Amino acid sequence: MPILSRFLPGLVAVLLSCQAPAQSVFPTLEGETTDGTTITLPLRDAQGFSVVAVALGKKAEPLLERWYAPAYNRFVAKNGLFAGSYEVELFLVPVFTGLNRSAYGPTMNRLRKEVDPEIARRVVFFKGDAGPLVDALGMKDKDIPYFFVLDPQGRIIGRASGDFSVDRLDALEAPMLQ
Repeated sequence: MPILSRFLPGLVAVLLSCQAPAQSVFPTLEGETTDGTTITLPLRDAQGFSVVAVALGKKAEPLLERWYAPAYNRFVAKNGLFAGSYEVELFLVPVFTGLNRSAYGPTMNRLRKEVDPEIARRVVFFKGDAGPLVDALGMKDKDIPYFFVLDPQGRIIGRASGDFSVDRLDALEAPMLQ
């Protein structure tokens, strides 16, 4: 019995750490696409999953741009080993707050001119108070992009952050394959 009493606290800790974390719901976010359409995320009529990428600061935008083509190719164009086994919408959300609000129009205009319209319609420009969004999603570093995988009910079932890598892209796809 003394051996069991030494290992029991550790066993309980391991079992508790294996429990699935509570799924939080993605907060409501309203933004504008390059064609002037207003989109509210999470989508209320989603037929499948949604991947929402959020860039809070100017330094995060180039990192987010590196995700555009690979994420689009995997999730929308379905160029991946398992990509045809799920439905997903992809949204890229640059956030414009404070002094950064002045870049809203020029950034949208640049995107209209330089990016394929199919990709541009997936960029949702947000300007407003980002505080509630930051708090709800636990985004602490404004210099990196954050990625959230949402189920059809808007619950967050996966997340990643940082610069593009195939491993991070695979991690975003993983919850959709379960």
